[in-house]
Amino acid sequence: MPTRSTFTLFRVRGIPIGVDWTWFAVLFLIILVLSSFYRDLLDARQDAFEPYALAVVTALLFFGSILLHELGHAWVARRNGIGTANITLWMFGGVAALERDSKNAGEEFRIAAAGPAVTLLVAIVCLALGSALEGGGFFDVATVNSSAEVSGPVAVIAWLGNINLLILGFNLLPAFPLDGGRIARAAAWRLTGDRERATTFAARMGLGFSFVFIAGGILLALTTSFFITGVWLAVIGWMLGQSARGAAVRSELNQRIGDVSVADVMDSEPVSIPDDTSVEIALDEYFLRYQWPWFPVVDAGSRYLGVVKRGAADSVPELSRPTRRVSELLDEDEDRDGQRVRDDAPLESLLGNSELRRLGALAAIDADGRLSGVITLEQVGHALRDAVGNGREAADGGYTG
Repeated sequence: MPTRSTFTLFRVRGIPIGVDWTWFAVLFLIILVLSSFYRDLLDARQDAFEPYALAVVTALLFFGSILLHELGHAWVARRNGIGTANITLWMFGGVAALERDSKNAGEEFRIAAAGPAVTLLVAIVCLALGSALEGGGFFDVATVNSSAEVSGPVAVIAWLGNINLLILGFNLLPAFPLDGGRIARAAAWRLTGDRERATTFAARMGLGFSFVFIAGGILLALTTSFFITGVWLAVIGWMLGQSARGAAVRSELNQRIGDVSVADVMDSEPVSIPDDTSVEIALDEYFLRYQWPWFPVVDAGSRYLGVVKRGAADSVPELSRPTRRVSELLDEDEDRDGQRVRDDAPLESLLGNSELRRLGALAAIDADGRLSGVITLEQVGHALRDAVGNGREAADGGYTG
């Protein structure tokens, strides 16, 4: 999965849509291959413009269908109360980074199945539209037959339908973390009632498929003329194996953490700023005193309202600081739900939390929405290291003989 910095292109319903740098390389390769395909299909000259234009349009529509797939996951996740931190397009498709894991098997299944459902819909629309426009010739080009007699736009539709069917088949393989693997995890979770056992089961299936892909890719590269395809398949297998191993390690870590909650780790005496505090006092008595980049803001009943950042306070003109209140500096575009966590939530729910990584800490609230503490990234790290240490001690103390 992409871990490098990404370029944010735009937002969809508040979700940042970005691309990893590898996306540009794959975009170039797709355009290069498809321009050759369209040149043969249209019997065009080497310097003809139409094949390149069709290739660019096809490549962009292809990644558009990948984005729709990920937005399907994000939409269903939102309906189940799970936010999406971002969506990233990269060399192997797309990744929707959800802000937390599913709470039950049904939630897991619905979110996992949403992406393939969107891909299936895109494929059906393309195949139906192309069939209506061209009839039999459409199905020739849909099977990558460059001798088919169809127009350029219909060839674009056919290729998109074809590639989305391939993506659908690949994604439904029961190999975690592919969508099919997540569906398999949901089924195992429902049967066993244990998410971690289900995750371990699905991760092992993912490892098994990764070995098959790697072996198949090497065999294809060494024994056939499809060297690039073989290398690509082996790389996909390697990436799949890395992700599956990571899921297995995280599942084991979750089991070691056990019933540790946010309240067990957090600072239960947080420093907060009342919402009616002036910006001048906030800067003098909080930001300058503690040197923290942000503070939680609470109302008279200690209910959490959001966070105020040092940059927002510094941007207020000095003459206005005595009369401006920190409540006016709360950013309406900020994901306030993502910046807080219930104090009774399990600690493992914070693993992979994008807002915790970005801010370095989260506000902890009780059932009534009152600020009860602050949990930092460092505190979570200490708890995880303690869990790993306890696991090693248990292993060292096991029976040997």
